Amino acid sequence: MRRLFPVFTMPEPTGTYAIGTFEAHLTDERRNETKRGTAPEAEAVREIPITVWYPAELPSQQDNEAENYPDSLGECISLVFGLPKGLFRHVSRVKTHMFKNARVAKERSSYPVLLFSPGIRSTRYQSLTLVEELASQGYIVIGMDHPYTSARVTLKDGSRAEYLHEPEFAQSRELYDYNVKEVAVRALDARFVRDTLEEWNQPSSGHALSGRMDLNRVGILGHSYGGATAAETLATDERFAAALSLEGGFWGKVSHKPLERPFMYLFTGGTAQSLNPDASKKEAVFFEEWQEDADRVMRASRSDALFATVEPFYHQSFTDISLVSPKLFAKQVSPERTIEITRSYATAFFDRYLKGMKSDLLGQDVAAFPEVRYRPEYTRMGDTALTGGYLDGNATPNAEAASR
Repeated sequence: MRRLFPVFTMPEPTGTYAIGTFEAHLTDERRNETKRGTAPEAEAVREIPITVWYPAELPSQQDNEAENYPDSLGECISLVFGLPKGLFRHVSRVKTHMFKNARVAKERSSYPVLLFSPGIRSTRYQSLTLVEELASQGYIVIGMDHPYTSARVTLKDGSRAEYLHEPEFAQSRELYDYNVKEVAVRALDARFVRDTLEEWNQPSSGHALSGRMDLNRVGILGHSYGGATAAETLATDERFAAALSLEGGFWGKVSHKPLERPFMYLFTGGTAQSLNPDASKKEAVFFEEWQEDADRVMRASRSDALFATVEPFYHQSFTDISLVSPKLFAKQVSPERTIEITRSYATAFFDRYLKGMKSDLLGQDVAAFPEVRYRPEYTRMGDTALTGGYLDGNATPNAEAASR
């Protein structure tokens, strides 16, 4: 069993910053919860538990104890694959590179911000290797959980909000319309988190991140349902400068109006095979309307648009699942290479559109990553970028950053 479920070592982040972290529980008093589910019967408002990861000063030697990997990832894998939860106890013995409540790094006066939305039945901790990399590269990352579409969320009163299975629908269009409504709730979660960051950033707030967030440079990324959340948020909230979807759907307004700010989509070879009408096996995440939506969104974009397929990946490759059990989940590519690919392209995208840093990885195939191939009909790049002096410390955004 130890060979099948090893106590793995987290890959070292490649950035220059140590990583601090803390958790917070946000309550949106303006919205009532639309799903009762496993929550108490009393009327409730919408809650969004978050974890924040940020560039930090390396703690002193006596406080130099990194956090362990949260055990919630094991619970999610159990839920998604129907495996006993006991198989994943080893996850909580893994050391991360995160330090609780470490001091924010002093190197810069403020840092760009990224929101992360997990997949359905998943957790904000599902892709910690990616989150650690982004924080080490100088991003403040906020991971959101979404009650009833995330796997399991502890509410403010201590009760649990469990994932609620979708109803059974006779036609795919009914499920599609259901997903539109659910993703809209998640996009409102992202909007509320963005509102909260404004409050935290005020000098009078007394918050540890007060004045340290560059809210002119905010992006969003997510996996699966979280990727759909990222795309819909970009389409509906102009405060978000760029979005990355790790194989999400296009449910909501995003499929009906052109995107005005940079967007990148990473597809997997496993799901791409499902587009073949003659394919005998379809990925569980495949839905009939995806091709039409993707074609419309990518071609209609009024800003930079990038679409690439990672040939050896399958849908869960964008999470840390291959580390949890390489023999079961790594499949065609090693865990280390899986993480390297995801980290490299996500960082390159946000470095370009939030920091103004060019990268050879964007918009063209490169020999260093033969697994990644761009779809030329869906990919075009111009001069769009938030270039307003980030590298020289000036936080003033470029007036042309939102569109070409």
